[in-house]
Formats: sequence, structure tokens, C-alpha cells
Amino acid sequence: MKTVAVVLAAGSGSRMQSDVKKQYMEIGGKPLIYYSLKAFEESVIDDIVLVVSRGDVEYVRKEIVEKFGFQKVTAIVEGGLARYHSVRLGLQAAAPDCDYAFIHDGARPFVTEDIILRGLHAVKEYGACVIGMPVKDTIKIADDKGFASMTPDRDKTWLIQTPQIFSYKMILDLYQRLDREEGELIEKGINITDDAMVVEYFSDKKVKLVEGSYTNIKITTPEDIPAAEAILKNM
Repeated sequence: MKTVAVVLAAGSGSRMQSDVKKQYMEIGGKPLIYYSLKAFEESVIDDIVLVVSRGDVEYVRKEIVEKFGFQKVTAIVEGGLARYHSVRLGLQAAAPDCDYAFIHDGARPFVTEDIILRGLHAVKEYGACVIGMPVKDTIKIADDKGFASMTPDRDKTWLIQTPQIFSYKMILDLYQRLDREEGELIEKGINITDDAMVVEYFSDKKVKLVEGSYTNIKITTPEDIPAAEAILKNM
């Protein structure tokens, strides 16, 4: 059995309102991307494919991978215009004999060994799973005018995180199909926002929900930085 982690660090981070791309912003004296790479480096994962912004490959190789001695990073590739482009490019750069792919947003620095192991056990059984947590708040679905139109059962509502884990050959095939049919999806107004949506849209495969952690947060806006610093201090 061979596993690969595709770590995405190709976003612009525009909502962070910083001249420094968020994946390179320091938290606890280390670049944000360092923490998720470290988690996979020290886990059961065999290989890491790192997907970065255009023009950043050599910078990341020298200032992140070589500087911190990440031995499992087998490829650093440039991402695409949208997240799903970057995922496809990362998957294509993995070794063809991979069995399972962990797709992870590098802006989630607090993925843990326990989360990775739970995901691995689940994907072996189900072939497709995503990390997440049951929501704590009541969720409202809005209509086109901004009024509450329905309230889903909170007990059945999850906050989805990453990694999202799949049989490698299946998810690669589905992403390549997405690439071929991208124009059709755009015409229909379908916006692919995570990897599970690719599986749900292009196959009949059910995606298993696997418990992650409420601390497995995504760093998106300036308000997330103090929360991340606090989590880091307690780890």
C-alpha cells in the first residue's frame, strides 16, 4: 500500500489582506505551510506532492522543503487558476503506483497524526472519505433575497475540513474527467468547492464522513491568526 499527500499551497490569500502570501506568513516562528508538511512528514504517508503558486517552485524548494529538511516531498508543482485545477496537477505529479491520495489545504496547519490515521482506516474500508466535524450552531439556508428558507437538521450537518481521502486511481480519473467537462459545468453554474463534490457529481460513490478536530481550522482572514497562535501554544 502506498499513500500520497497532495498539499495545496497555491492560493493568493487575498482575504488575508497581506503583502505576504498566507502560506508563507509566520505563525509561531514558522511559515504556515510548515505545519501541515511536518504533520505528513512524520506520519504514515509515503510521499508528499506540494502544489504552489506560479513562480514559487524554487523559493519553496529552498526556503521551505530544503530548509526544514522535508524528505517525503517528492514533487513541487505549480498550481492552476482554480483549486480543482491545482488538485488535478498535484494528483498527476504523484507516483502512478499510489493506492490512496490525501488532499489537504496547506492553510490548515493543525492536521494531526490521529486525523491522518482515522482517514487512512476509513479510506481502506470505503474508498472515499472526508474529514469534518458536526456543526455546533444552527444552520440556515438562505433564498436569493437573503431570507431564511429552511433549517437543516443540525444533527445531520457537518463542517467539512481536509484532508479528503480517496482511492488514488478513482480520484485521478474523476479529476481528469472534470478537466474535460469543465466548460459544461461552468455553463450550468456548478461551482466545485471541494474534492468530495467531484466524487458526488461524477460518480455514484458515497463519501464517508470521518471525525477530525475542531482545532483543524483553516487560516483565511486576519482574525484567524490569533486563534491559530492560541491553538499552537496548546499543542
